[in-house]
Amino acid sequence: MLITNATLITWEKENRILPGHALYIEDGLIADSGPNSLLVTRYPDAEHLDAGGQLVMPGNICAHTHFYGAFARGMAIPGEAPADFKEILQKLWWPLDKSLTSEDVRYSALVCLIDALKHGVTTLFDHHASPNAIDGSLDVIAEAVEQAGVRAVLCYEVTDRDGPEKARAGIEENVRFIEKCSVSSDQFSVSSKQEAGGRRQALVAAMFGLHAPLTLSNKTLEACRAAVPEEVGFHIHVAESSDDGYAMFENDTGIAFPVDWLNKHGILGPKSIVAHAIHVDEYEMDQLAETETWVTHQPRSNMNNAVGVADVEQMLEKGIRVCLGNDGFSNAMWEEWKAAYLLHKSHHGDPRRMNGSTVVEMAVYNNAALASLYFPAAPLGVIAPGAAADLIFVDYHSPTPLSPENLPWHILFGFRDGMVTTTIVNGQILMEDRQLLTLDEAEIAARARELAPGVWERYDQQRSNWRKYGCHSEIHSG
Repeated sequence: MLITNATLITWEKENRILPGHALYIEDGLIADSGPNSLLVTRYPDAEHLDAGGQLVMPGNICAHTHFYGAFARGMAIPGEAPADFKEILQKLWWPLDKSLTSEDVRYSALVCLIDALKHGVTTLFDHHASPNAIDGSLDVIAEAVEQAGVRAVLCYEVTDRDGPEKARAGIEENVRFIEKCSVSSDQFSVSSKQEAGGRRQALVAAMFGLHAPLTLSNKTLEACRAAVPEEVGFHIHVAESSDDGYAMFENDTGIAFPVDWLNKHGILGPKSIVAHAIHVDEYEMDQLAETETWVTHQPRSNMNNAVGVADVEQMLEKGIRVCLGNDGFSNAMWEEWKAAYLLHKSHHGDPRRMNGSTVVEMAVYNNAALASLYFPAAPLGVIAPGAAADLIFVDYHSPTPLSPENLPWHILFGFRDGMVTTTIVNGQILMEDRQLLTLDEAEIAARARELAPGVWERYDQQRSNWRKYGCHSEIHSG
């Protein structure tokens, strides 16, 4: 396929903006690029996709999300609103995840994947929980991901909050899926459009999921670490609220700091993700830097939950690789860019904080480096020969000059996610001229509306049981 009449934004380390260019795509990779007239002559028999002068750039990447939360949209929480983060978990998310069946898991994922395609998000790191539908849940999500055609790194959230049997089931689901992905990692899917049998990268990879220190015991963490090889990465919430710190004292871990505790259990490392890291001190930041652990920043979620503001600027100065996620908010990642840009200025009362280039460092370069770690067959997040053809077309008509130097501020103040017109992953067109090609949005939304009342009814029952009998949804006793 030859993409013609494009203004390329390459997102190379020395970013370039190249009007009047074309890209030649072969076997899911960027095989060639250059001036439009040159490539049209060079590849006369190629199928053409005319970008019509639009910006063509690498797809957005989300480093931390929750597909399972889609059925929370529009759902009223009974009684008084939660007063703090612990109550948000107990009143909303823990009853909701217990209410999901396997079919709910599938359609919750599909709803989020439609959102990703429409907003130009081509790779996502999902963190899943469905305590009453654990076994095979990652396969269900993987099938939805492959149906959509995007990339995703999946894991199941292990926690002690639902008792030891479900904690073991969560461990087993992670191990099973990691082994399955390991076996298939060298296998490639074949596009139906490539009758010659072109080879493409796999779309799904695996991590080992953990909830957070506030719901994990020493015993369970030891079992998780023992269950997989050293090179397997973990994906865990850490210090999203101050509750993780309190749990260190209440649960007799013998260690005062959550990051320190995870480090001593071998959870941190160059393939592990710590989400949030709001309530961490310099001692813990140093450990995150030394272990080369990734940190993800979710400003919209943090504001919504009123849990505080992560000091990501200091983390970046210390060499911590901070990425940008959305924590299950909409997959409109440019909105996450804007939230990060504004939140830190407001929080510090200083308009010099959170430079636009710093947002790009997290959302573009660090997100791409993390994603490429899990999909190593070809670089992601860049337009360059040999890179994966994960691309989006953006219908942005700049009212002022557009350059690599001022691009971050054009995105922050000018881009809207509705400007994404075409989404391509692995060289396959998933959305063209705003028309979804792999997912039927109307059909999926209709089925989700049919399923939602049952989810909400089970949610109400879970809430009722919790109020009547109590449950494991308290911070664990160790």
